[in-house]
Amino acid sequence: MTGYAASHSKSHVFHRNLHHHLPIAVSGSGVTLTDATGRKYIDACGGAAVSCLGHGHPDVLAAMHAQIDALAYAHTSFFTTEVAERLADHLIAEAPAGMSHVYFVSGGSEAIETALKMARQYFVEIGQPNRQHFIARRQSYHGNTLGALAVGGNAWRRKQFAPLLIDVTHVSPCYEYREKKADESPTEYGARLVSELEEAIHRLGPQNVIAFVAETVVGATAGALVPVNGYLKGVRELCTRHGILLILDEVMCGMGRTGSMHACDQEDVVPDLLCVAKGLGGGYQPIGAVMAQHTLVNAFETGSGLFQHGHTYLGHPVACAAALAVQQVIQRDGLLGAVRRQGNGLASRLHARFADHPNVGDLRGRGLFFGVELVADRETKTPFDPAIKLHARIKKQAMSAGLMVYPMGGTIDGQRGDHILLAPPFIVSDDELDMITDRLALAVNSAIAEIH
Repeated sequence: MTGYAASHSKSHVFHRNLHHHLPIAVSGSGVTLTDATGRKYIDACGGAAVSCLGHGHPDVLAAMHAQIDALAYAHTSFFTTEVAERLADHLIAEAPAGMSHVYFVSGGSEAIETALKMARQYFVEIGQPNRQHFIARRQSYHGNTLGALAVGGNAWRRKQFAPLLIDVTHVSPCYEYREKKADESPTEYGARLVSELEEAIHRLGPQNVIAFVAETVVGATAGALVPVNGYLKGVRELCTRHGILLILDEVMCGMGRTGSMHACDQEDVVPDLLCVAKGLGGGYQPIGAVMAQHTLVNAFETGSGLFQHGHTYLGHPVACAAALAVQQVIQRDGLLGAVRRQGNGLASRLHARFADHPNVGDLRGRGLFFGVELVADRETKTPFDPAIKLHARIKKQAMSAGLMVYPMGGTIDGQRGDHILLAPPFIVSDDELDMITDRLALAVNSAIAEIH
């Protein structure tokens, strides 16, 4: 591969950005990736908060090899497999109360798409076909398929595809740094957001609403926004009162990333449908899942008995084997405790380095899921000019320093604002946290120096 990379000057891959020349990754070990030139990069974002066990974990590789030797593929319209059943048992044993079944897919966007269709068909099954509206939040991200893009509030991703998207009502995000009023307590702010949601429900008619969709901790679009205390509890109560489903998107923030198996555990909130993906399989195979409450599953079982949905690679045996091994390692090695411990270490290092930085407005997150919001002026919270594309400059400087981070622009409203998302593997060491912090500071300072 290295020889091929060195000699291959013209790629036939339709890359995300056709103007960028990407290094070729050839190997990975622990928290490090190596490119074709031998350059090493600390993966401080897990790719996209995916690589929870890091790269090349021997137990996961062994499980995948064993499954390939036994059975690589069987279509789910003909068979179930032992490994899919075992993975489902494992997930339900650790799931929020009342979850009884798992629907396996190939990634996060598919998980959200599945949950939307499952929610709609649930109401058809129980004789409420008039329910047709979803409510979600601005500055959210739920995936890139059309249904997921519609409920998402990422303005940049939605813009050119808007004519193809279903009509979804979007309410305010829980964005304490930007949107809590100076004279409000966090509790009052959360209550105001719940009232805004209630107004939207009444405007649409409670009997017409299918579900409220939200990331428990917001990921890529706004950078690790943690809900204020009581907010999601208020949302849960409101949805229950009106017979509306609560769909929580934990594709990025779930499966241990925030220090508990599910981020909603820390909010003491149980959703009706829970979407997971990235940390489920740790990047070793494409896999996602929707966990469903028994009341929903019972409606299907006593109704048509058929969920009108499906994909070719549902419950793929090798993907399930990889995910089961990842989850067993997390449980066996006590990695949820490691996430909490190392998450505290990451937070303390970031605060020590950036708390007084003139261009860092907010540091936020939970566990090994942290956001750094950048500002041109700390006092006024004024963002940098979007034309500067500070987030892209930081990514470039970080890569030059041998560090992978996940920066994004449009943090505030889809156009203005820049942030950096950090989501290192659960196995990250203290020395590696030191290097991440040092290299991030170098990248931020170098990028800002470029524009002055």
